[in-house]
Amino acid sequence: MEGMIAGRTASDMPGLDIAEQRSWQNFLDSALRLYATLNRALVDAHHLTLNDVRLLDMLDKSPTGSARMGDLAEALMSLPSRVTRQIRRLELQGLVRRGASPDDGRGVLASITDDGRTAVREAMATYGEGVRAHFLGRLSRPQVAAMGENCRRISTALKTGPNNAKLGRV
Repeated sequence: MEGMIAGRTASDMPGLDIAEQRSWQNFLDSALRLYATLNRALVDAHHLTLNDVRLLDMLDKSPTGSARMGDLAEALMSLPSRVTRQIRRLELQGLVRRGASPDDGRGVLASITDDGRTAVREAMATYGEGVRAHFLGRLSRPQVAAMGENCRRISTALKTGPNNAKLGRV
């Protein structure tokens, strides 16, 4: 049977059938478009990127208002050098400050300023509105719950390591 491999319809992406490829492409396209849409709204309204808002939100929610640079890079799934540049830019805007870690003189802490707290709280309102308008508002309540659970399962598998993420082990 042409176009069939082991009972599955062939696709352009090796290892995936057409339905799987279509599902993956739809997910990837929507995730990238949503990210770009939210990012553009935040830059236009607050001169902050989505990653800036995520970083400031982490600092704002921290009990001390600060975090080690390496911990921020890990939480943002970003390179340490990229977070260093991001912090430098936010520091020039007066939203964060850097200082030596009191626990380890070699470590650097990023701390949110009062202006940073104000900025992130305003930006979070825009962010929430965007998430509701472009993501939650497009789905029913059961679809939102299913999407959240599916993404949690995928994320959990990826956090536990690439070997556990293989072959759908969750």
